Amino acid sequence: MRAGPVKDRLQEVAEPYDRALRSHIARPGEQTLREAYEIGVRALSLGLSVGEMATIHCRTVAGLMDHGRAADEREAILASGEAFLDEAVSPFERTYRGVRDANVSLGRLNEMLEDQAKHIAYALHDEVTQVLATSHLRLAELATHVPAELQPRIADVRGLLDQIEERVRGLARDLRPTILDDLGLVPALKFLADSASKRWGLSINVAAFLNRRLPALVETVLYRVTQEALTNVGRHAGASQAQVWLTERDGVVVCSVRDDGVGFDAAVVAGNGLRGLGLAGIEERVAQLDGTIHISADQGRGTEIVVEIPLETSHAR
Repeated sequence: MRAGPVKDRLQEVAEPYDRALRSHIARPGEQTLREAYEIGVRALSLGLSVGEMATIHCRTVAGLMDHGRAADEREAILASGEAFLDEAVSPFERTYRGVRDANVSLGRLNEMLEDQAKHIAYALHDEVTQVLATSHLRLAELATHVPAELQPRIADVRGLLDQIEERVRGLARDLRPTILDDLGLVPALKFLADSASKRWGLSINVAAFLNRRLPALVETVLYRVTQEALTNVGRHAGASQAQVWLTERDGVVVCSVRDDGVGFDAAVVAGNGLRGLGLAGIEERVAQLDGTIHISADQGRGTEIVVEIPLETSHAR
């Protein structure tokens, strides 16, 4: 947890670091290295960076390298200081490694979830609609043996089956639209916008400036971002129009969703993060690709969500 201004936090670490490093140079051992590690843990908890730790170290070493020291003595100070610094920044390394491993695991989990969603969507689309089609045939056969006064009831059942079929198709599309896999992100976004427009009564325009397919993982993430954003617009924004904008510039793909709705109090959302907008899962997916997500809004003047993903990192992933 950060505590106070940067200058105060630096000073809080610099003073014990100076004392511990001097002790280590005078009498190196496990005790002084343990102190270095504990100082590193404290610095990490205060929100200091590895660069700031290096700055503290260089200042301390510079104070020890007076002109009266012999060359071999200076070399000994540098060697001892290097070991001390390595131990002091080891908590940062372990933390970064843990974050990296967690991101890798999260990425694999997201891929597994998308794969499962794809299988479920195909099962809904193919198997359930096949059962419904068979039900329609059986009803048609039954209708030939039913008195005329019962025919309206048969028609009612057919209408219910049609509604069920439409709902199943909608669920399949929400889980994993086949158009995303077959034709790519731009057609999928246009189809998504058309569906959201009919569902929420919005005017949604998609402006896409891409001349190639993006990496599959990037297309999936951007589709999910837009899907969640348009759902928020339809449910909460009170908007009449929305704009989806997609382009690539300088090796970065940029996707934004803007609406003309009621907006929100940015200070309130800042306190809750993206969870306040139901976008926490999306934020994690974007971060997995080293991307960023920004939200700007004013009460009564609409909201805009902008996602930027570097394609070089995405290809590597």
